[in-house]
Amino acid sequence: MRAFRSWLHALFLVAGLLLAQAAIAADNFERRDVTFTSVGKKLVGWLYMPAALKQGEKRPTIVMAHGWSAVKEMYLDDFAAKFANGGFVVLVFDYRNFGDSEGEPRSHIDPSMQNEDYKNAITWATLQPMVDASRIGIWGSSYSGAHVIHLAAFDRRVKCAVAQVPLVNATDNFRRLVRADYFPGTQAWLAADRTEEYTTGKINYLPVVDEQGKPSALPTQDSYDWFIKTGKTRAPKWENRQTVRSLELALEYNPGANIHLISPTPFMMIVAQNDVLTPTDLAIEAFGRAREPKQLVILSGGHFDAYTGAGFQQSSTPALSWFRQHLMK
Repeated sequence: MRAFRSWLHALFLVAGLLLAQAAIAADNFERRDVTFTSVGKKLVGWLYMPAALKQGEKRPTIVMAHGWSAVKEMYLDDFAAKFANGGFVVLVFDYRNFGDSEGEPRSHIDPSMQNEDYKNAITWATLQPMVDASRIGIWGSSYSGAHVIHLAAFDRRVKCAVAQVPLVNATDNFRRLVRADYFPGTQAWLAADRTEEYTTGKINYLPVVDEQGKPSALPTQDSYDWFIKTGKTRAPKWENRQTVRSLELALEYNPGANIHLISPTPFMMIVAQNDVLTPTDLAIEAFGRAREPKQLVILSGGHFDAYTGAGFQQSSTPALSWFRQHLMK
């Protein structure tokens, strides 16, 4: 009995230490609600600052936003906390038309507008007194992973980039998700939508996700499961809709075409081994065309496993290491 009590005491002691360490880690940063403007629209975000930040000190900074239709509450806080605990200032924001940010029409996704919002987020970040403008990193996942590829190729303020489960070529991606004999009909439907909007001003909408067999922008079962659950549990402001024209604009988006221009900016791509939404082989093929310095990380599981549980550790830990390697002096 005495031995059992000693073992139990030791167990509680270890558990207490682990909880204390977790509490310290959780409190190792301050998060502020912030706003800034992009093309006249107020964008809303979070600014994370490490607790150890000293008066007058400037830190490397990571700018982040979410993927297709998603808002910052959909697990971006976990990634930002990880990076802030690693010593970085972090800016997370919602694009115009989404979440807490301004913009009309609501739920309209325009990749050129979202890239402009990213650029303005970077600009605003560089003007903050705790930010070292010479050490800016960007992180994106899925559709924002596409934006990271585009921005890193052209915006030389970016000194390090991480694209997680990224879209690299929207038309190639779409052809994987939709049967070939449906594609001409989809193009005709998009043309008709453009005509209707032009002649009447009506904005038509399409669900982001829906049950299998029903039309949606992301027609995979894991997309439906993740968005519906995450929207209910973490992001009540997420809307399960997008403008139809968002799909037309997406089909014109091919950020992977310029992936070779990212170099000499350090670039990491994180892909999921069984990704059916942004197919694994498309991402790896694009990564092969990127130039050094670069690193490829392959996760177990599918597209949405990168956000939670063991998948979160598999995705966030190498990303943090990459940023520390190339932005910490």
